[in-house]
Amino acid sequence: MAIPRGIRNNNPGNIRHSDQWKGLTPEQPDPDFCTFSTPEYGIRAMGVILLNYQRKHGLKTIRQIITRWAPPSENDTDAYVMHVADRLGVRPDEAVDVARVLPALVACIIRHENGQHPYDSATVGRGCDMALGRA
Repeated sequence: MAIPRGIRNNNPGNIRHSDQWKGLTPEQPDPDFCTFSTPEYGIRAMGVILLNYQRKHGLKTIRQIITRWAPPSENDTDAYVMHVADRLGVRPDEAVDVARVLPALVACIIRHENGQHPYDSATVGRGCDMALGRA
């Protein structure tokens, strides 16, 4: 079985090239998506983006957050929203505190983006702590 691009690139959120993220590898072999040195740096970037969606853009619900993360022009966004909301145990239009649910939210996105979630909770926790400024 082939390793999904996001896992191969230590970029489980499939973040496209845009910013100069911490933890990028010196060489960026994928023309579209970032390659991070460790999964924690890829998870950190996911966390920073998700936190900024709430802090800077006022996105409060899973529907708002996932619609921005995975726009309908490229994804089956409705299915993505339902998957994440169901796994988090919230309604799609229910307000969530991203900082409070960050590890679980990141885990849901990893699973949806890659069809698997190969990381243990410590790896996700380290990446989320980095995003929250705790590490």
